[in-house]
Amino acid sequence: MKAQEIMSRNPTCVTADTPLVEAARLMKTENIGVVPVVESTGSKRLVGVLTDRDIAVRAVAEGRDGTTTSVGHVMSSDVRTSAPDDSVEDVMELMGREQVRRIPIVDDRGNLVGIVAQADIVLEAPDNRKAEKTVEKISQPSGKHAQ
Repeated sequence: MKAQEIMSRNPTCVTADTPLVEAARLMKTENIGVVPVVESTGSKRLVGVLTDRDIAVRAVAEGRDGTTTSVGHVMSSDVRTSAPDDSVEDVMELMGREQVRRIPIVDDRGNLVGIVAQADIVLEAPDNRKAEKTVEKISQPSGKHAQ
């Protein structure tokens, strides 16, 4: 099974210039914990992700103003990605190794085409035991933040 078979397609995105408060509202409305950050409004080129944890730790805890702080100031830019043709097993291995709950799926030009979340793995993975092990690895304390 390939990543493209279980990914959520065309996820809602923001740019690095988007005000943090706008991105947070979007996350609330869409009921999502991560929003991909793309190069520009007309582009799908992935430059980072913004997580609810990024907002809490890098903005709120530091006393930043959500109306004047842009996404680019608090987003995670060192993002691990997978390709649409990567196997679900490879995506699970990457999630476990990096201890992240979501993996953006990008094409060969770096354009965002989807996202695979921990829930997608649990619901769709052909090997339930391997999915369980992946969730265990993701959930182990490590000091890394959760994507």
